[in-house]
Amino acid sequence: MNVVSDAVAWLNDPLNWTGTHGVLALTREHLTISVAAVLLAAVIALPLGVWLGHRHAGGALTVVLANTSRALPTFALLTIFASGGLFGQTATTLAVAVFAVPPILTNAYTGVLEVDADVRDAARGMGMSAARSLALVELPLALPLVAAGLRTAAVQVIATVPLAAFVGGTSLGSIIVTGLALQRYGQVLAGGVLVALLCLVAEGILAGVQHVLTPAPMRQRATSSSV
Repeated sequence: MNVVSDAVAWLNDPLNWTGTHGVLALTREHLTISVAAVLLAAVIALPLGVWLGHRHAGGALTVVLANTSRALPTFALLTIFASGGLFGQTATTLAVAVFAVPPILTNAYTGVLEVDADVRDAARGMGMSAARSLALVELPLALPLVAAGLRTAAVQVIATVPLAAFVGGTSLGSIIVTGLALQRYGQVLAGGVLVALLCLVAEGILAGVQHVLTPAPMRQRATSSSV
């Protein structure tokens, strides 16, 4: 119970929330790294996943290969980057971006692949080119699954970014690492709680965005099927 009370006391201390190493500044750094990593992963994974899903070829193998990257711990990647002289925010962004690629790629590929063939045929029958069919028909129908992939990747990245503190980066993980170094385990618990809360807030916001992006007929169908 002493650790819990120490964590509560640490969180209630206004001095821990302000300044360059305060909670607010570290949260800003944490979110900056997270957004950069997800955007970097999306730039690579989204076009590839959409293209493979549209082509109906080679996607399964690509997704399997991408998912194997999950077997490589992010901390191992950070160690590799550090041994090559890459530290701080850049190393963390690259490492967690690799971690974010699989869910984005998998959902983009699956979302476009699973668009009903009759819908594709109807679009082509209306004179649409393959590119117009993809942009105006397939992508809107795949958007809920694509958004789910981005949401999963974002939450995973936010939960992983605290490792930045081990390679000279700044994030909410800095609170945890400093607490471990000073054997202040209440501070360690407080840092863990802050990371968990940030993940929950991000999950809630992105779930709302995903709901908005889902076409109304698909929302109604999902609701009726769950009843």
